[in-house]
Amino acid sequence: MVRVKSGILTKKKHKKVLKLAKGYWLTRHKSFRKAKEVVLHAGEYAFTGRKDKKHDFRKLWIIRLNAALAQKGIKYNHFIHQLKEKKVELDRKILSQIALKYPPVFEKIVEKAKS
Repeated sequence: MVRVKSGILTKKKHKKVLKLAKGYWLTRHKSFRKAKEVVLHAGEYAFTGRKDKKHDFRKLWIIRLNAALAQKGIKYNHFIHQLKEKKVELDRKILSQIALKYPPVFEKIVEKAKS
């Protein structure tokens, strides 16, 4: 039986991982074993970060809305409930942008929700 040597493939895999680990400190960017571990963890953190980003932005929009509504003397949860009852389909992102950039328009939306 002929022996199969896999040096070329191994070198290719190692180069790929070391390229991803570029910029890391100490042996983390030099040693394949350490680099592989660090790159795997970095991938996990990036994945969870992409999921957390959505939560963080929604939280920010709610905080902005709450601040704008506090000036109008209405609570956030009552406002959202009233919007749903009146069938006004604006999401929190758009509402917070309107509250921030166009206060007169936001005032009309609040009046629509109150009436």
